[in-house]
Amino acid sequence: MRHFDRKFKVGILGGTGMVGQRFISLLENHPWFEVTTIAASARSKGKTYEDAVAGRWKMTTPMPESVKNIVVMDVSEVEEVASTVDFVFSAVDMSKDEIRAIEEAYAKTETPVVSNNSAHRWTPDVPMVVPEINDDHYEIIETQRKRLGTERGFIAVKPNCSIQGYVPALAAWEEFQPTEAVVCTYQAISGAGKTFADWPEMVENIIPYIGGEEKKSEDEPLKVLGTIKDGEIVKKEGLTISAQCVRVPVLDGHTAAVSVRFAKKPTKEELIQKLRDFSGFPQEADLPSAPKPFIKYLEEDDRPQVKLDVDYEKGFGVTVGRLREDNLFDFKFIGLAHNTVRGAAGGGILSAEALVEKGYITFK
Repeated sequence: MRHFDRKFKVGILGGTGMVGQRFISLLENHPWFEVTTIAASARSKGKTYEDAVAGRWKMTTPMPESVKNIVVMDVSEVEEVASTVDFVFSAVDMSKDEIRAIEEAYAKTETPVVSNNSAHRWTPDVPMVVPEINDDHYEIIETQRKRLGTERGFIAVKPNCSIQGYVPALAAWEEFQPTEAVVCTYQAISGAGKTFADWPEMVENIIPYIGGEEKKSEDEPLKVLGTIKDGEIVKKEGLTISAQCVRVPVLDGHTAAVSVRFAKKPTKEELIQKLRDFSGFPQEADLPSAPKPFIKYLEEDDRPQVKLDVDYEKGFGVTVGRLREDNLFDFKFIGLAHNTVRGAAGGGILSAEALVEKGYITFK
């Protein structure tokens, strides 16, 4: 792990929302990053962070003392916010067109943007990265900078929370050439920015619809597993994913039930070993938030479980279990990832650590 003589000054765009709060809670005592700036909508401008989120703090841990008295800035005052930080995490709640515009505006102030939002996930020269899987996609940043006319500013995004519990397994099994996957995700209510206190109709209930989620769950893995060609990221060919996404009465943790067909037929033992051996750039570089190991395979028939396993490696790791032969496909398994840590803010933080290590994020 690298050591710096000072910390990077970090801004949180959309810091009063649930994902913004998760960024703030995860960054408490971070060895490289310090939250110095919080920006939100105009109605929060001028308030201390503590006052701006009064009664709306949704984390189970207390609000860090270090941020309580930070005076919230207006996220739309781009130049003013950007002048105070080395880079920003983006978790703004706006329309996709507005998000695209404001994230590019920040990047053009020479401020790197690491985004949790979906608005730029399909911009051809914006890397959408799970750092253990496709850190080579960061190379597209140089192409993006030419388009934006920047020297250090850029946008990098993380993929949707729904895919975090099964795409790592597909990546680990790449040499066996997965060709088809049927996925059903059982998604926590925090993915909608909710708790049970403000969404009581989710208690003892299942809602078999999450707007836009199934298309993201089918398409985004193909970009993550894709390649760079002619200045853009090209989707992986030869793999088709069919997804159904269900909201379930769980606070944190997205579970995926997956069946997979392979072009090259592996054994169960080979698949399990590949999961256990799989690692990537965060582990090799010993990044501060890197889970070790990235994927944990659980032998018990009734694992992974949300209550027992969602916080594996502080929520940055992925757990897999119940790997077994399938009557229609080749194998099926259960995967679990923490949707607001690995799947949202934590994934962004790990990505920012990788971007620092690779030299894309530097001190201003």
